[in-house]
Order: sequence, then structure tokens, then C-alpha cells
Amino acid sequence: MGFSQIVFIWTAIIPVIVLLYYFFRKKYTDQTVSSTLFWSEIMQETRVSPYLKHLQKNVLLYLQLLALLLLVLALMNPYLKKSTIAGTQAIFIVDTSATMLAGKEQSTFDTHKKEMLSLVEQLDGRPVTLITTGNSPQAVLQQETNIKEIKQEIHDLQVTYETAQMNKALDVAQAFVGDTQTSIYVFTDTLDKKQLPMEKDSVKWLVYGAAKDLTNVAITRFAATTDGKAVMALVQLQNDTNEEQNFKLALQNEKGEEVITEEVTLPANEAITKTFEDLPLTNIMRASLDIQDDYAIDNMQAVLLQTTTSKIVVDQNMHQLVQKGFQTISNGVKIVPPLQVPDNQDATVVTNQTALLTQMTNPVVLFGRDDAEKIEANSSVTTTSDSLFAFSSLDDVYVSAVYPPIENYKTIATVGQEPLIQRSPKGDIVILADIEDTDWPLHPSFPLFLWSVEQALSESIGSIGLFVPNEERAVALAQGDWSVYSQEDEFLSIIDNGSLTAPMKPGIYTARTNDEEKHLIVQLQSQERVIEKGTSYTLGELQENGKEEQSKSSFMPWLILIILVLLVMEWEVQRRRGFTN
Repeated sequence: MGFSQIVFIWTAIIPVIVLLYYFFRKKYTDQTVSSTLFWSEIMQETRVSPYLKHLQKNVLLYLQLLALLLLVLALMNPYLKKSTIAGTQAIFIVDTSATMLAGKEQSTFDTHKKEMLSLVEQLDGRPVTLITTGNSPQAVLQQETNIKEIKQEIHDLQVTYETAQMNKALDVAQAFVGDTQTSIYVFTDTLDKKQLPMEKDSVKWLVYGAAKDLTNVAITRFAATTDGKAVMALVQLQNDTNEEQNFKLALQNEKGEEVITEEVTLPANEAITKTFEDLPLTNIMRASLDIQDDYAIDNMQAVLLQTTTSKIVVDQNMHQLVQKGFQTISNGVKIVPPLQVPDNQDATVVTNQTALLTQMTNPVVLFGRDDAEKIEANSSVTTTSDSLFAFSSLDDVYVSAVYPPIENYKTIATVGQEPLIQRSPKGDIVILADIEDTDWPLHPSFPLFLWSVEQALSESIGSIGLFVPNEERAVALAQGDWSVYSQEDEFLSIIDNGSLTAPMKPGIYTARTNDEEKHLIVQLQSQERVIEKGTSYTLGELQENGKEEQSKSSFMPWLILIILVLLVMEWEVQRRRGFTN
């Protein structure tokens, strides 16, 4: 607390003058009375409550002194120092990924929303830009100064379940910085300091992370396949806690009936894989964990199990690891000579013959290219929010060379700045690298990726396939007005011209027209099934003294209001006594 006009302290002499006036004024006057009969009664009342009588007699003095003291205080303009946001503008980057739902009494996301609302009170007129993360980061507020509008947008924020892809959001934030002194607040669960761009001295980074003691047991992978007679399922479980966990694992059919259960003991900070064979046939299978942890959404997964109606044909020129990989995940794989590949129009073809992309009826899996030269690549692999990576992470894969990309194809994975995996509008999947130029087969993600490819390209009865939250994809559907419904039969969206935008929340959904329906499943990406320890820290300073800026909250308006109330009270006291007195 301080005073901005301490020079007015001399006005403290005014209450002293008033007090001296009361000391030296004439206190008694001679008064002639006709009788003293009631004198003893009045004195007795005075002795019983002397303080009350004294207050009644001198209330006007006390009110005047209090009003004058408050006036002196108001002239000195007292204020309270409070921290405020540094810089001339603020940027809020809000992580809306699924892991933000983790928490104990309340989720990390709700905790961060309360923190943002608290920071809004410290803006002191500074503009705010609010950016949400995801595959396509959104600037929901741009240079906004209206406090009411800012608070409303913060209240309206919700988790989108997409992978954060924080680098994209940081790039968007950099576009708003320029040369302006800026405080950038990042509200996430965990963020490596190395990801922050520290090139500019005009930026102060404040990262708010999740709690460090969150517990989580997750189904990190769930896959199932059928040969038309029985079902085989694989479940991978991971314990992210420092204690051994005991829980029940259950597999359910499409009707919600348990087909098998097992009590599981999972050691601390370890992962195990469970395999189940000869399970009853079903179109949809769910895996769920009966456990109380701090992140419930990764305790359930579902998979579609339809017998495929198309076969897989692998070009004989393909690397042995590619051939063996597809043979492992499917029984109906044929290895054919290169010249015979085009004759298999009813099959899913795996080849490196680029010309077959336009010659084949069904979508093609292209591993490498036979019509272009490779270029050197030496960087980490980055993937987008695509269902092909729902069970496989390519972060640790090394790629030494890639082929040039195919024009007008959508890139879903890159090596540095070079495309690595593409999708065509028709649904072809193109891997722009030869297997011998990578160490991919040494990683568990390789067979899981092949399985995802097989599931995505094989024609199946009654299903559309797997999606990640909010994924946009072209789907092959019969003519008609198709709509997407939840399990509770709630209408969600329409499929416009064969383009489907997947629902936001993971689960099982139905695409329906008048005379047909197909299932689709929305799954979390692998990054959203792991809880890491929260990180909170501050990097960079905007002032030379390195201290946080402070604002001054003045008490003067409140003091003036109290003085006015006191003046009204003085007037009322004087009115009751009579103004002539």
C-alpha cells in the first residue's frame, strides 16, 4: 500500500483545528429551572450508561472528525499495489487436447480457465489474443480489450480432443507479436522448454502446466481381427503411476455383453500386452478398464470387426519386410509379379509402381516410387491428426531419403519440411520412402501402421472405419442423404458430398441414410493416452529490472463514497437536534 499524493499530508491539521474548536467552545450555559424533582432520575440514567450518553452528546463531533480524517486520506490518494501482466499485450495459448481432462477434484482444463479469468482482472487495458491448439489452431480473440467479451470466450472454451500440436499454435502466436512487448501465457499439461521460440527479446513466456501427481492407467493400443469364425484381440496396457495397480480388464461385444474378463496386475511404470483368441464373432468390440484414476477417457477403446470382402496383393518387388508385415496382419495376402499386379482390380494393391495410382479401381498403397529420384532427408518425423496414426507414433523413426511428393495429394506426415506420407482424394496412401532407407521396421509402430492401412483400405460390410477427433475425410458411400448419429441416436452432422467430419468426442457413431447404415469409430491418438508430469515455468523478461509490472488500485472512490454517507448522517443528526442549536 502507498500514497501517490503524500504532499497533502499537511491537511491533517484541519481535524486538529476542529478538535481544538470543540475544546475551547463554551460548554455550559446558565439555565433557570422551575424544579429539581426529576434531576436525580436523569443523573441515574446517565450513571447507568455513561458511554452511550457521551456518544449521543458528541456524535456530531465524531462524525465530523471521521469525515475530515477520511478527506485527508482521500487527498493523499492511497492505493494498493497488485501484480499485472507485463508488456503492452497478452497472448493466451490454450491446449484443448484430451489430456487436459485429467485431474483430481477438477480437470486441468477447468483449472486453467479459472487462472485465465484471474489474469483478465490484471490486464489494465491491454489487448488479449486467445489461441486454441489443434491441427488447425484458431485465434478466437484478436487484440480484444473488452473484458466482458474476453471472459465470455474463456467460459465458452471446450476440449476438442485433438492432439495439441503446440508448434503450430506457437507459430500463430509469433505472428501477433511483431516488435511489441508481449506476455505469452501457455495453458497446457506439459511443454518442453526447447519447443519455445526464444529468438525475440520482446516476449515473456509463462507456461502453466498440469499437476505433477496425476495417476493414470491406460489402454494404449487395442486391435482385433477376425477370420469369419472367431475373433482375436490384442490389448496393450500402460501404468503411468509409481505404484502397482490391480484392476479388471473386460472385452464386450456390440450389445455391451462381456465376452471375457481378466484380473490384471500391472507393475509401476510398466506396459504389458494381453492377447485373447477364439472370442465370439461380433461386429464391434470394446475394451474397458474398471479402475479409478485421474484420466478416465483412455480407459475404454473400441474397434470394428467386419470380414473384409477384398484381398491384398503385394508387388513382388516390395521389400521382404513389407511383404511379411502384410502377411502377418491378414491371411488373404498374395505376392504377385510386377507385371501381374494391374490384373487385380478387385484387390488392395501394395506396390511402388506410381502409374497404378491412376490405373487401379481400388485405392493403392504406394511404398516408394519408380518414376522419381530420391532426395536426402535427415530430420524427425512429424504426423498430423490422421486415423492412420491412431495406434502408431512415428516420432522415433529415422528416415535418410525420401521421394518428391505427388501434387494435389494431402500430406499427413513429414520429415523436416519434406512430405513422407500422403493421401490422395481417391483414398490412395503413398509412403514416399523405401523401407531400406528407414529404421521403421525396428519400431512397434510399423506393423500397427500396416494394420491401420489394411483397415482403412479394405472394403468392409457395415462400417466406414476409424477416425481421430474432428478428422475430415472423403468417404465412399452410396448416393443418398447421409447423417451421423451418436449411440443415443442424437443427430450430430450431415455428410456433404462424401466429405465426413468426424465427431469431436471418442466413441462409436452411426452414419445413416433412409435404407442403410454404417458404423464409424472415433479414437484418441496415441499421444493422448499418456499422462506426463506437469511443467510450469517462466522464461524471458520484458523489463530491465527483471521485475513483474505492478498496477495501483486507488481507494479514493470508496473513501469519497464513505465521506458522502457521513455527511448525510451529520445532516440527519443536526436536523433532529434543530439547526438553530
